[in-house]
Amino acid sequence: MRQVLDTVVASETPEGILLELRPAGLGARTCAFALDWIIRIVIMYAAMMVLVFMGGLGIAVLLILLFALEWFYPVAFELTASGATPGKRMLGLKVVMDNGLPVTPSASVTRNLLRVADFLPFGYGFAIASMLIRTDCKRLGDIAAATMVVHEAREVPRLLINAVPPVTPVRPLALEDQAALVALAARAPLLTPERLDELAALAAPVSGDAGRSGPEVTRRVLGVAQWVLGPRG
Repeated sequence: MRQVLDTVVASETPEGILLELRPAGLGARTCAFALDWIIRIVIMYAAMMVLVFMGGLGIAVLLILLFALEWFYPVAFELTASGATPGKRMLGLKVVMDNGLPVTPSASVTRNLLRVADFLPFGYGFAIASMLIRTDCKRLGDIAAATMVVHEAREVPRLLINAVPPVTPVRPLALEDQAALVALAARAPLLTPERLDELAALAAPVSGDAGRSGPEVTRRVLGVAQWVLGPRG
């Protein structure tokens, strides 16, 4: 159960601080890519409307702009404080190093130059396959650059474990199951209610709610975590 519930990647900084990173999956990254692609198309269209009247010089400038948008658009935004292109920022994503620190210039250039390897010869087929089979959802460029696209932490309505009464589990719990429940309870304040309900549904058998989901099931599952942590006599 621990591997099923644990969807984060733990990383330790050089200062010894343990960070939990939530890798962005294929769906979120595809939407961000589409948004950035639309933004670049709009920029190109607007530039064409102006440069078309400049003859050969306008065509030269347009080609330079096309090159810059294709290769340096992502790099320019990833090296800002947000660490994200406009498309990623709209979806709450950012690019970081494997240790959770801001992406470096060399890493950003590397991951974006290697989009060619991700694209050829099957139209991002290698990138999609890599993201689907890896738990950290990395494409080939991310693997080479030691970077990761993650969900930014955000404030959400909190369900604190100390507000949930203890619930006795309906079956004996292995040590790994107990650790997974405690980890879920610790992460509960950082998850959206929908995601928390989804993860709690996976552990619902421990509270006798197998096959069900929802806020009440979530409260009972967290109640089992409270039982694991609290005194039992």
